[in-house]
Amino acid sequence: QVRLVESGGGLVQAGGSLRLSCAASGLTFSTYSMGWFRQAPGKEREFVATISPGGRTTSLADSVKGRFTIARDNGKNTVILQMNSLKPEDTAVYYCSCTMLAVPTTATQYKYWGQGTQVTVSS
Repeated sequence: QVRLVESGGGLVQAGGSLRLSCAASGLTFSTYSMGWFRQAPGKEREFVATISPGGRTTSLADSVKGRFTIARDNGKNTVILQMNSLKPEDTAVYYCSCTMLAVPTTATQYKYWGQGTQVTVSS
């Protein structure tokens, strides 16, 4: 079965960096668009970033543009979210997801989800 496992979350001070990884198994990784979403307490899950199966196309939420980047390694079935210049408002549980659709930005268009990793940014 498809399994997505996130890692790399933690506690960091504002202005710091974190690198999230998502390891995928049970699927032909190179045929899926991969996405990152986040959910803060009391808020809806929101789009963060997505990358096409081959890695040529990416899309980022306006709130993270210029600070976050998304990349993938199809040889290792891994997608990375590099987060720089973190802000307290970036605090959330971050989820990895995948879909066979072309880089969608809506959570309902993603089929499989990981369990999430907590990111906490202190001021």
